Amino acid sequence: MKSLTALVTGANKSIGLETVRLLAGAGYHVFLGSRDRERGEAAVAGLRSAGFDAVEMVLLDVTREESVQEAFTALSGRVERLDVLVNNAGIPGQFQQAPSAASHENLERVFETNLFGAVRMIRVFIPLLRKSPRPRIVNVTSDLASLTLHNDPSWAYYPFKSPAYGPSKTALNAYTVALAYELKDTSFKVNAVNPGYTATDFNQHRGTKKVEEAARVIAEYAMLGEEGPTGKFVSDYGETPW
Repeated sequence: MKSLTALVTGANKSIGLETVRLLAGAGYHVFLGSRDRERGEAAVAGLRSAGFDAVEMVLLDVTREESVQEAFTALSGRVERLDVLVNNAGIPGQFQQAPSAASHENLERVFETNLFGAVRMIRVFIPLLRKSPRPRIVNVTSDLASLTLHNDPSWAYYPFKSPAYGPSKTALNAYTVALAYELKDTSFKVNAVNPGYTATDFNQHRGTKKVEEAARVIAEYAMLGEEGPTGKFVSDYGETPW
């Protein structure tokens, strides 16, 4: 397979699915990661019926080491390298819990997907990424990860102090910085990208942005040129304060 390749986790619907569509439309051969086989296959069928033939489903649960290893084996048998990894899979957890009452179970579930799932994906797939002449890693984050914004009473989302979701993305941002530093003397570009408050199942479709808008910034950083930044926290409006 000679075309550029990409893998998007949590991609059978919403922002992940639209990211797959954009990358496929830009000429990438895209692997659509889904932890549910039927939903993943249905998503691929929908894309192919719309003319996006270079899309395949890969069964993938980022919270399970065995599943990630199996996905790596499957891709290794199909491609010589991986050019793009988009860590999109994420869960909100119990959003309205007071921090003082946050259960260990809720914190563990959210961090397992949002942070450890992304770390697991990178650790397992980096051998394929290293074979690319221009590897790109996008860790999908949130402006709720910004400690600076959380301390600004004028910020529109100042009252939203989730005990698990926001902190899990803050931790993901910190990991992104560390990984970008490790890879700073290579051709890797590693960034934390915030798609914004988007109308999806995640928030009962109360978000103010459409998935088409949200996926656009993710795809942009997945396809960064050589002069693009690395180790940044960005949104569609530009660099976001840590």
